[in-house]
Amino acid sequence: MSNAPQNPSNPRPNAHADRRDLTGYRVVAVHAHPDDESISTGGALADLSRRGADVLVVTCTLGEEGEVIGETYQGLVDDQGRGANQLGGFRIHELARALDILGVRGEFLGGAGQYRDSGMAGSLASRNARALVNSGQRAIDDLAAVFERERPHLVLTYDPNGGYGHPDHIRAHEITHAAADQIGGLPRILWAARLRSELEAEIADVVPAGWTRPAPGELDAVDTSDTWVEMNDTVYAAKIDAMRAHATQIWIADGSTSTTNPHAAFGRAPSADVTTYALSNLIAQPVIRREHYQLGAGQPLDHGADLLSGIAL
Repeated sequence: MSNAPQNPSNPRPNAHADRRDLTGYRVVAVHAHPDDESISTGGALADLSRRGADVLVVTCTLGEEGEVIGETYQGLVDDQGRGANQLGGFRIHELARALDILGVRGEFLGGAGQYRDSGMAGSLASRNARALVNSGQRAIDDLAAVFERERPHLVLTYDPNGGYGHPDHIRAHEITHAAADQIGGLPRILWAARLRSELEAEIADVVPAGWTRPAPGELDAVDTSDTWVEMNDTVYAAKIDAMRAHATQIWIADGSTSTTNPHAAFGRAPSADVTTYALSNLIAQPVIRREHYQLGAGQPLDHGADLLSGIAL
C-alpha cells in the first residue's frame, strides 16, 4: 500500500494507529483562542499528524479575556483593563505545550498579539481597536497569506455560529471562508461540532464537588454531522493531555493537579473510558470519543468518511 494514497477513504481512519497513510497532505486549523484547538479539534489534529499529515494551527488571539481556574495565577486576569494584563502571554506557553502534545505546528494570525481577544458581545474588550471582531480586511489578508503559503488540502474551523456564539469564533469562521474565497477556494473546509445524542449520553452521573450538570440543551451541539474522527486510546489520551496543558482554562476531572490548579476533581461519566472536564463556569462536560464535522465548503464527502477522503495530493 502506498504511504501517500490519492484517495484516503477509510471511515475509521485511526483503527490502525501506526499507519502513515497521509504523508504529503497539509491541514490548517483556524481557531480563535488558545485551548479551542484542543477542545474542538484535538482528536482530529492528533490523528492527522500521527498519520503523516503536516498540520498547522493558526490561533487568532492570545485569549487575553479568558478567566483563570485556580488561585495561583488569578493575578494575570485582565479585569477589563484594570488587572495585570499578562494572561495572554501566559497562554502562549500553554498553547505551545498543547500543540507539542498533539504533534502539530502553530502560529498566531499576523504574529503574536496582532489581534486581541474580543471578549463576549458588548464587553469593553470588544471596543478595542485591536479586537479580532474589529479586524476587517486585514485579518482576511493575513489568513489568505497563510493559505497561499500552506496550500492546505483541508481546513478545520467553526460553523457560522462559532459553535456556541462567541464573537471571536464567529469571526474566525468569517475570515476563514473569506480568505479561502480570496485565493480562489480550497479543497475542503470542515466545521467542528459535537453530536447532541452522543454528548448528552455521556454527561457525568457523578459530578465533582462544586460543579454542576448542564441543563438540557445547554451545551452546544448539532443533531447530525457529515463525518467524524473516532478516537482510539492513543489519540484520545493526546487530546485529554493537550486540554490539560491549558490549565488556566480547563479543569480535567480525573484527580490530576498542577501548579496552576492545585485542586483535584473527580467525575464519572456513564462510560468508563470517557473523561469529564469543565471550563471556568464549572459545568461538567464529557470529552466524547468522536469528534464530529460538518462540510462547510469544497468537495463533498461520504457520510462517515475520512476527513481527507477524495482529495488528491
